[in-house]
Amino acid sequence: MTQSTTGVPPAAAASPLRPWYLAAALAALAVMIAAIVAGDLWFLNFIHVMAGSLWTGIDLFMGFVVGPVLRGVTLDTRRAMIAGIIPRTLILMPTLSAITSTSGWFMAVQLGFLDLGYPQFWWVIAALAIVTLLTVQGLGVLLPMNLKLYFEIQKPSPDAGKIGRWMRIYVRVVAMQGTMQVAIMVVMAKFATGL
Repeated sequence: MTQSTTGVPPAAAASPLRPWYLAAALAALAVMIAAIVAGDLWFLNFIHVMAGSLWTGIDLFMGFVVGPVLRGVTLDTRRAMIAGIIPRTLILMPTLSAITSTSGWFMAVQLGFLDLGYPQFWWVIAALAIVTLLTVQGLGVLLPMNLKLYFEIQKPSPDAGKIGRWMRIYVRVVAMQGTMQVAIMVVMAKFATGL
């Protein structure tokens, strides 16, 4: 077996994007649709809280644990970690984001939060603003960055300078995502305890 210039065998340099990742995402979306169609508030709330907890937990873990670790490891280690993480999160994170946001919207409609007057409606606006920022950053910055990183690390001689620059941007954006996830938890706690 040939070795890449970083000492990692080419076949092991990147984990492939497995078909079952997409199948699991489609199954999760189908469960969300079933909850919406059923009109069962408990089921919809469960889907919203479960997806939101996973989305928030993964964002916080990536931003405040994995990101700082990646900054301090060798290129070989960073390459192996990125190759293992990105294929798993490439479908997982947009799916969790979509399920959390969509189920939250349908819950807000069902619970009458869109009919609130001011000043209570400001909490709805805060939730929408934070989720919009999270989505724009996730789809507009993190997803393209993940793809660039993933394809760069698969090269026989990845450009360490590019990877370093992209990782600095990635870590900052993920840290911002983590901060906004904490902010959305504050807003959701307000919804849960009464406006």
